Amino acid sequence: EVQLQASGGGLVQDGGSLRLSCEASGFAFDDYTIAWFRQAPGKERKLISCINSGEGIYVPDSVKGRFTIASDSAKNTVYLEMNGLKPEDTAVYFCAAERSWDEICAVGTRSDFGYWGQGTQVTVSS
Repeated sequence: EVQLQASGGGLVQDGGSLRLSCEASGFAFDDYTIAWFRQAPGKERKLISCINSGEGIYVPDSVKGRFTIASDSAKNTVYLEMNGLKPEDTAVYFCAAERSWDEICAVGTRSDFGYWGQGTQVTVSS
């Protein structure tokens, strides 16, 4: 059974940092893509970082330079390092997984990922 456990959210001040963790189990870690999405109230869930063995690391321009993603295959865990947080980063953050296919990170959307963690709230105060 595929399981994803997200953790690390919390309340942080404008300009602060957080590291989210996504611990995965139930699948061959290296064969899958792990992505982080976020969803603010009233808005759609959007991909904000992604990693797999083929594409490497993908971070969209919207958060590039502030967010980065890394994986530890020994721990089956993917991390989202967020720096320079802004109030507009406030959202529920989800990790998701899917068996890798070409350019899933570059073009994938919410519907392309079949496995989801429970979400962790990130709140950035001004």
